[in-house]
Amino acid sequence: MPVAWLNAVSGSDIDTAGGKGASLGELRGAGLPVPSAFIVTADTYRTFIDEAGITKELFEAVDVDSEDSTALASAEQHARELIMNTEWPDSVRETILDAYADFGDDPFVAVRSSATAEDLPDASFAGQQETFLNVDREALLDQIKRCWGSLFTQRAIYYRDEQGFDHENVDIAVVVQRMVDADKSGVMFTSHPSTGDSEIVVEGAWGLGEAVVSGSVSPDNYIIDKESGEIEDVTVTTKKIKCVRDAATGETVEKAVETEQRDERVLDEDELDELRKVGRLVEDHYGDPQDVEWAIADGDVYMLQSRPITTIDESTNGAASTDGDSDGELLVSGLGASPGTVSGRVRSVGKLDHLDAVTDGDIIVAEMTTPDMVPAMKRASAIVTDEGGMTSHAAIISRELGVPAVIGTESATATLADDQYVTVDGDKGTVVDGAATEAELSNGQSPAGETGDPGSSGETTASDTGRVPKPMTATEVKVNVSIPEAAERAAASGADGVGLLRIEHMVLSLGKTPEKYIADHGDRAFRQEIIDGIRTVAEEFYPRPVRARTLDAPSDEFRQLAGGEDEPTEHNPMLGYRGIRRSLDKPAAFELQLEAVRRLHEMGYDNVELMFPLVTDAEDVLRAKSHMQNVGIDPDKRRWGVMIETPASALSIEEIADAGVDFVSFGTNDLTQYTLAVDRNNSNVADRYDELHPAVRTLMTDVIETCRANDVDTSICGQAASKPAMVQALVNAGITSLSPNVDAVRDVQQEVKRVEQKLLVDTIR
Repeated sequence: MPVAWLNAVSGSDIDTAGGKGASLGELRGAGLPVPSAFIVTADTYRTFIDEAGITKELFEAVDVDSEDSTALASAEQHARELIMNTEWPDSVRETILDAYADFGDDPFVAVRSSATAEDLPDASFAGQQETFLNVDREALLDQIKRCWGSLFTQRAIYYRDEQGFDHENVDIAVVVQRMVDADKSGVMFTSHPSTGDSEIVVEGAWGLGEAVVSGSVSPDNYIIDKESGEIEDVTVTTKKIKCVRDAATGETVEKAVETEQRDERVLDEDELDELRKVGRLVEDHYGDPQDVEWAIADGDVYMLQSRPITTIDESTNGAASTDGDSDGELLVSGLGASPGTVSGRVRSVGKLDHLDAVTDGDIIVAEMTTPDMVPAMKRASAIVTDEGGMTSHAAIISRELGVPAVIGTESATATLADDQYVTVDGDKGTVVDGAATEAELSNGQSPAGETGDPGSSGETTASDTGRVPKPMTATEVKVNVSIPEAAERAAASGADGVGLLRIEHMVLSLGKTPEKYIADHGDRAFRQEIIDGIRTVAEEFYPRPVRARTLDAPSDEFRQLAGGEDEPTEHNPMLGYRGIRRSLDKPAAFELQLEAVRRLHEMGYDNVELMFPLVTDAEDVLRAKSHMQNVGIDPDKRRWGVMIETPASALSIEEIADAGVDFVSFGTNDLTQYTLAVDRNNSNVADRYDELHPAVRTLMTDVIETCRANDVDTSICGQAASKPAMVQALVNAGITSLSPNVDAVRDVQQEVKRVEQKLLVDTIR
């Protein structure tokens, strides 16, 4: 399908939506305030270049020596011309424009690149692809192609080569998102981006966030205690420019900040506290520190992006270095954006043609860095800039390269001279005259760019590469899969099976409601779509079990599809016409899903297990069981089960077990929502959403106890499956398996092993 709306996408859909799109879908699904958007899928890009016959020429064009700047420039130009000069297929063009029309009011949109290798836990790919702001309908298609073309910029080609990514294996989706005409915007780190300290770092400036991310303005900097909300430090800068939408042309332009606002504080205490609360929700949802883009418009906070912080230096153990005071004269100071202390010679970079003068060990001094400077930045031992903040290009790339950086000094280019010998302290944010002593450099950096441990043998171990052997655990660790295209990556995680395969994603990708698709194409075509989707996953995992959950999409998602005009309009679709209640009310589409599973069993895929969502009580379970029998599935010979997502089903577990289920699986997102009466999509109460609330945990542990007594397996497939506290509680309670998203499988395996080992030790004691 050429497009997918954001509410049909989750964090496991990177292969379809790219890193940015998958992250935005995950955030929206978690109830966070994300502006509406649709995604031009990665498959659309791949189909575009394949059907145009330019694939071979495109990848041959970018197969160059990435250290050769002339070859890189030529490769970029050739690749962009191939893409921009290729015509749109009529059907794809109309589908995209129809999706844009569904916004309803012809809004300006942000067109944002979302590569399938982007915002990953171990490589951010920061600034590699393009984003275009304030795009109207007329410019939309052209800007989407420009996003595709930006997959082959010089910096993107170079970075992928350095990171070991094959160009042919990286696709690109494009997010088309309603613009937030921000009064103020910026970036927030939910933990300190260098040290990992438990403090939230917020940077803010006037207008759109492009000025902050690009480094063209030095933003205000606020440091907040994550738990108490106490504001520990405030740095108010002089903000000379801002990015805004030009009312006449709709284009994003730089504009001088009004004189009275230049030195005014951007964020007040209430706004900072609101950002802190949202930041904690994001970090709790993902289980790891996050780098979050935010905007405030008319007093409302919006989340524009979240990605893992890939630059925390774990060797600091949460504390910045306090060593390295130098006797030299303080020359300039700014933000310590990347830790470490290093001495070297200054190399001023005012223009791109100055980059060749940067040699190994030099200290780059520039007004700000750009993505085109990355090859030179890799040769440098430190970076110092006049402008920018903790989230500027210079800061992000410096942390990823592991070189010290001092950002936003305001006067480095005017103060520091070429060939001057200086010491840069990336912890304290200082540049002093002269070289540091050996003792001052003992935190791991070496003079003049020398690196490495002199005692190292150069051998690579498992821990060096991150390939840790899969731990053996009694509690199974499975994985969630949203779309069949993600099956190969999920299977490679070493998971013990699939704890949740969502059939609704296969159906939503058809672009029509089940009833509309069946009316247009027939029963057989609908059933075959389900068979093909499940079989892709079952084949990858065989003989490991795959639990396929029948349709569980709310009415608002179906309403956006062809045929959706017949869907009910519900104030809170999550409490409405979805799950098993919809399936029992529309048995024709339900039984076609069941027939698909029966056919898979007949084809030899006996690892496919059925799971029914949002049951209320044993009556729902028995009615679903009856439909299984109607289509020829023997519930006594095939494994099947239900989701426990409501307090009613948890409290009815004895009767549900008696109905003959083989397993139950907790859906903690819904169970928490319904237990605590908290709508995750309501920002007024979202901070009260807590899967670890004692009431929720009591329901789960009681269900596990009853199921153990009745020989029924138990699992969890909600987001909370990756939280260490939840893992500990459920493993201690005796849960059979956990099923996190693919990126959390290895961490959950290690946590399960730790908890199980502690249980064994406690038993011996």
